Amino acid sequence: MRTTGPIAGRRRKFAVVTAMVLTCSTALTGPHLAAAGGGPNPTVPAPELDWKPCVQDRRYDCSTARVPLDHTRPDGRAIELAVVKRKATDPRRRIGTLFFNPGGPGGPGTIQMPQNYAFFPREVRERFDIVSWDPRGVGHSAAVNCFGSRRKAAAWSASHPAGFPVGERERKTWIESYRELGRACERRDPELLRHVSTADTARDLDQLRRSVGERLLTFVGISYGTILGATYANLFPDHVRAMVLDSDIAPSAWTDGGSRQARLPYFQRLGSDRSAAATLDRFLSLCASAGVARCAFSAGTAEATREKFAELTRRLRERPVQSWTYARTVADAVNGLYVVHPGWTDLAGRLQALWQGRVPAAPEPGTTPPVPEPYLGEEQASAVICGDTPSPRDPGAYHAVEEAGAARFGHAARHWTWAAQVCSTWPAVAADRYTGPWNKRTAHPVLVVGTTFDPATAYPNATAMAEQLADARLLTHHGYGHTALLNPSRCVNEHVSRYLADGVLPPRGTSCEPDAQPFSAREPRGAVHAGVGGAAELAERAS
Repeated sequence: MRTTGPIAGRRRKFAVVTAMVLTCSTALTGPHLAAAGGGPNPTVPAPELDWKPCVQDRRYDCSTARVPLDHTRPDGRAIELAVVKRKATDPRRRIGTLFFNPGGPGGPGTIQMPQNYAFFPREVRERFDIVSWDPRGVGHSAAVNCFGSRRKAAAWSASHPAGFPVGERERKTWIESYRELGRACERRDPELLRHVSTADTARDLDQLRRSVGERLLTFVGISYGTILGATYANLFPDHVRAMVLDSDIAPSAWTDGGSRQARLPYFQRLGSDRSAAATLDRFLSLCASAGVARCAFSAGTAEATREKFAELTRRLRERPVQSWTYARTVADAVNGLYVVHPGWTDLAGRLQALWQGRVPAAPEPGTTPPVPEPYLGEEQASAVICGDTPSPRDPGAYHAVEEAGAARFGHAARHWTWAAQVCSTWPAVAADRYTGPWNKRTAHPVLVVGTTFDPATAYPNATAMAEQLADARLLTHHGYGHTALLNPSRCVNEHVSRYLADGVLPPRGTSCEPDAQPFSAREPRGAVHAGVGGAAELAERAS
């Protein structure tokens, strides 16, 4: 998920992988694989991919795929999807193609797969071509673009406060600004808005699977990519070879029981407010114990550091530091929790700068992607979330939800409440919305990975995903941040590698530790705790 979408964080590097306890194998080769079935539909030809080196980084290959806008009308309007590939680094041991979705919704795979490439375990990079794509509605694919120019989009963004609204005047401005976003989107391409659902993208994924010559799908999805994977697994259960779902969205939270109306906004159903509050509290406690030498915002004790953060937010309500308002700072704090190393240290530095009345330094630029940066307007994520998952349709309902949430979970609840408010006035509903069932038995089991202190997708979503799918195994990452992929654990990586390559699932109840705790020297860790009680205990702690 992306912040504009609104879940995601900046991508950082981490180390990879060694030994652990391994049992319970489901082989992905031999007779079991051959019996899985799931051949292509002969009436609809797969898109042809003409791979060529990408323009900005020739280590990657780029192509485009033409797919139907409406998969129920394959002879109707066609759209293009931008696709990127990094070939297996050990061709002699190559297994096949692994598809990756970086989340969002609204995450452009042509940008984020290369950014995240080094995060994949070495064995995965050696043995799989890794392919990603900009999903329909996003980036270089047929994109939702409601303004037509970056200048107009920037003017719209400036029409409402950063982060979330504070006070009645800002709430009115915010609601009207997002109402105008919906109107602008409906004017430009209303047909596209109705066909950017998760089910539409799952059908695209199955077409891409066929295009690269794979009879069965190998897939890694993080954040929003987990509900995409779950949707694929239930639309095409016979096509699943291996599927890793990391930092999960519970299917029941996404669909709210299949309803069109919802009492709570989407992110409250997901538990993002509760989880972000718990993770922020841990950030402040661990910062305190680390001391100022390793955490600039430390005030010596956990209580004093929490009070320092509370005082900073009170001060910013009255006297922003230039554009750094209270709401912008809270949103930055939540998003700054996504990647622990070096994200938590960087967040502490920004908070300390604000405490001293200084504007935080701008982040360093990232690596150059293999393709030019596309337009990634906020409407691209909104089109998927608002068309696919229900939230209250009364704009006036969100303030009451915000206040109730803030009474329980503090500042983070304000951020997550208003993240879904765009949906109250969104003009389109998905024409192809998958709402279940979620328990179709797949050709091979699914591996679900959940992190206990995740500021976006609360850990109970992972337990729900493992329970609601017909055949899934939960691996608990007893760590911090949004996705285990982007937050280092040799233990998790080893289990993921063995599962993707050989179908070996971790024992039931297995949990992993991160390689290094926040604000610590990054010494290798990654201990395993295998047993039935471990995951249940961690779930209770996280909730």
